[in-house]
Amino acid sequence: MAMRDTRGLTFGALLLTSLAAIGCGPSQEDLDAELSRVRSLREELRDAQAERESLESRLGALAAQNVELAGRLRALGEDVEELEGTRVSLEGQLGETQRALAELRAREAQAQARLDTFRQMLQRLRTLITAGTLRVEIRNGRMVVVLDEAILFDSARAGLKEEAHAPLTELTGVLGGLQGRSFQVTGHTDNMPIHNRRFDSNWELSSARAVTVARFMIEQGLTAGRVSAAGYAETQPINDNSTPELRAQNRRIEIALMFNLDELPDLSSLE
Repeated sequence: MAMRDTRGLTFGALLLTSLAAIGCGPSQEDLDAELSRVRSLREELRDAQAERESLESRLGALAAQNVELAGRLRALGEDVEELEGTRVSLEGQLGETQRALAELRAREAQAQARLDTFRQMLQRLRTLITAGTLRVEIRNGRMVVVLDEAILFDSARAGLKEEAHAPLTELTGVLGGLQGRSFQVTGHTDNMPIHNRRFDSNWELSSARAVTVARFMIEQGLTAGRVSAAGYAETQPINDNSTPELRAQNRRIEIALMFNLDELPDLSSLE
């Protein structure tokens, strides 16, 4: 297809145009000049076409590269999203591990504090333990001071014996020195039923004895808010009541060190 500007004119058209411009009798020199100009224009046209083809080729290459880069970016984007998700997951696991470690260290510190408290208490009660006035046991992670009925009360009575005052006073001083600790006094009996004008059952007897001991401890200076009392009758025996000696061991007063609130498991997630 012929071009419409001078660069696109065919050789014949250019020659006719040139001849028309110079008349019917052009000289050889004029013809040579026109031919030279036509050849020059044709070379320029070939160069322009070659440049256009080169540009089209580069454009095609760039388009292909663009497609490739777009694919790589999409893949990279997916990889980045996956890596970001992995990072977030690892950070979450690290946070959970750090919290669990902190909780474990806190529990270890609390356990060590309780152990130190128990050792301190045992040391201060050594005289009473050696004399057989009381014994100290560990049950369900709590320290429990156990006093036999015969040391504190007459049979079927809830009033303290006179000789019980001294050891209970000493015990109260030791317990009162344990800062931040509260106590529960519990009364226990054997399985022999009781019925008299004051106590209808072992429930009333065990509860009355626990209250008597708790009141005495408060009178000796233990803050009332740190001590409570409860009766369990024969429901928590430490022996099987099969002999008088074993039944005697079941008749007792126990004073338990209560757990502090910060030592209990966190149940706030159940709310």
